[in-house]
Amino acid sequence: MKIRFLLISGFAAFLAALAACAQSTESPDARADALLKQMTLEEKIGQMVQADCLALTKKADVANYFLGSVLSGGDSDPSDNTPQTWFKWATEFEKFGDQTRLKIPVLYGVDAVHGHNNILGATVFPHNIGIGATHNPELAEAEGRVTAEEILGTGMQFAFAPCLAVAENERWGRTYESYGTSPDLASQLGAANVRGLQNGEFGPNSVLACAKHYMGDGGTFNGKDQGDDKCDEATLRSNYLPPYAAAIKAGVGSIMVSYSSWNGAKMSANKHLLTEVLKDELGFKGFLISDWAAIDQLFPRDYKKDVEVTINAGMDMAMIPAGPGRTNNYIDFINDLKELVASGAVPMSRIDDAVHRILRVKYSMGLFDHHGFDPALSPTVGSPEHRKVARQCVRESLVLLKNDNAILPLSKSIKRLHVAGQAADDIGIQCGGWTITWQGRTGEVTPGGTTLLAAIRNAVPTNTQVTFSPDGNGAQGADAVIVVLGERPYAEMLGDRARLDLPDSQQEVIRNAKQAGVPVVTILLSGRPLVLGPALELSDAFVAAWLPGTEGEGISDVLFGDFNFKGKLPRAWPRNNDQLDSLTLSDPLFAPGYGLAYVAPEKTASTATAGK
Repeated sequence: MKIRFLLISGFAAFLAALAACAQSTESPDARADALLKQMTLEEKIGQMVQADCLALTKKADVANYFLGSVLSGGDSDPSDNTPQTWFKWATEFEKFGDQTRLKIPVLYGVDAVHGHNNILGATVFPHNIGIGATHNPELAEAEGRVTAEEILGTGMQFAFAPCLAVAENERWGRTYESYGTSPDLASQLGAANVRGLQNGEFGPNSVLACAKHYMGDGGTFNGKDQGDDKCDEATLRSNYLPPYAAAIKAGVGSIMVSYSSWNGAKMSANKHLLTEVLKDELGFKGFLISDWAAIDQLFPRDYKKDVEVTINAGMDMAMIPAGPGRTNNYIDFINDLKELVASGAVPMSRIDDAVHRILRVKYSMGLFDHHGFDPALSPTVGSPEHRKVARQCVRESLVLLKNDNAILPLSKSIKRLHVAGQAADDIGIQCGGWTITWQGRTGEVTPGGTTLLAAIRNAVPTNTQVTFSPDGNGAQGADAVIVVLGERPYAEMLGDRARLDLPDSQQEVIRNAKQAGVPVVTILLSGRPLVLGPALELSDAFVAAWLPGTEGEGISDVLFGDFNFKGKLPRAWPRNNDQLDSLTLSDPLFAPGYGLAYVAPEKTASTATAGK
C-alpha cells in the first residue's frame, strides 16, 4: 500500500512538473489569457494600480488590493538610502504578490534616468543631453545594461527610462533629459537604451524599460513644463512620434504618458493618440502608465471622472501617489473603477485589455518563474567596472567649443595649475537633478564619485602643484587656470527659466582668473546650452561638459590628452535669449553637430558657425 502511494505520488509530481514545463513553453500572450480567465474584477483592477510606497496606508495593502506595481518617486526613499537597505525595502513590497491567491508578481518602479541615481554610491551617468552629444548608440545601450544590473541588485525591475523627449526650447527645465533636437538621434539612442535595460527584447536580468513622455513634452509653447503643444497632427507625428516607433520596434514593454497637452487637450485623455495611434497603428503590445498623479489633472474636482476618461482613452496602469491630506488615493481609484465597470461607463473589455498587457509583460520578463531581482548583482552597484563605462560616456560627451592657440591638451608636466569655481569640487552640481533627491542638490550628495578637482589632482604627477579657489582669485604664478562653472541642480517644474544667461557671479570667476595673465580653460557643467555673454571671449578654451555624473575623471582624461574630444552638439547653442526656441534659431553661436578635436578629422562640423 505504501509503495503504491509513493508510486502514485511520484507520478502525480511527474505530471505536475510536466504541466509546469508545458506551461512555461507557452507564449506570454497565451499565459496571460489563461490567467486572466481566473481573475476576479478586484484582482484585475488591482493590477492596474501602481502606488507610491509612501502613499500606502500599510505595506500589506499590496496584497490586500492585489496591486500590480509599487514605485519610489523622486523622494520616496527608505531613510537609510544604501543598496542593502533598498534591496530589503523593495523585496518586502514585492513578496506580497506571493501572498495573493494567484501569486501575480509585483513590479517595483524607480526613476533611474541617468544610472540608478536614487541610490547612495550607485554609478551616475551623464544626463541624456550628454549621451546625445556622444551620438553613440553603443554607449546608450551600455548605460542601460549597467543601470539594469544595479537596479536588479537593489531589488527592483522597472525603470522609468529612457526619456524620448525632443526638447526644442531650452527654457524647459527637463532639456537635459532629452537626447537633443533631432528625432532621429532620439530614436537611435532611445532604442539602444531600451535594449540595454531589457537585455534585448526581454532576457535574463531584464529591467522593464519605460519610454517617456508620450508625446510632445519637449515641444510645449515657450518650453513650459506640462504645457501645451500648439501644432497640427502632421507636425506632432514628424517631430515627436519617431522615437516611440523606434522604442516599440526595440521591444519596449511600457510607455509613460505625458502631463502635457496637445492643442489644449490633455494627453492622458487622448484616445486617438493613446489607442488608435500607439496601440493600433504602431502595434504597441506593452502597457501605458500615467505619470505621477497625472490623471488627477483631467477634472480636478471629479476624480471618478478622471479615472473613467483616462482608462477609456487607453491608460492601462495609473501611477498614484498620496492625495492632498490623505494617503489612500489608490483605494479611491480601485473603488471608483469598480463602480464605473458596474455601471458600464468603462467596459469590461477595456479592463481585460489593460490587464492582459500588464500580465503579458510580466510573463515576458519571466517574473512568474523568478522575481527578477538578483542579490548576486548587489556588489555591482557603483563597481569599478560600471564606473569605467560611465567614464567612457563622459569622455565621449565632451564638446570642445573653442581652443585658441591649441592650449588644450594641457601637459601633465605643468608645474602649477590653478582650478577655480565652486562647481570644480561639487559632486552635486556635477550630477544635476534626479540625483539621490528629485531636484538634486549641491554638495556631497553621493559617495564614490570623483569631482573634477579630484580628477585633475589624480591625473597629474605628485610634483605638479594644483591650487583651488571658488572665486578664481589666487591664480597668480600658475601656468594655466581651469575655471569650472555650473548650474545649480534642478529638475522638472522648478527648472523652467525665462532667461538662460550665465550668472554674473560665474562671469566674475573667469574675470578674476584672467587677471593672472595665463591661459584660461573654462569647463561648463550645465543641463542645456546657456547664453555665455563674455565668458566665451575671456576663455582661451571652452568645453561643454553637460551634467557628467559621478565620473569626473572622464573630463580629465580628455583635458590632458589621454583621449581626444569626440562630442558633437546635439542641439544648437544660442547667441542670446531671443534664440532659445530652436525652431526659430537660424544664426546660432554654434550649430548642431559642432565640435572641435585635437586632430581635426577630414570634415569637422562643416555646417557649424564658429562663435565670435
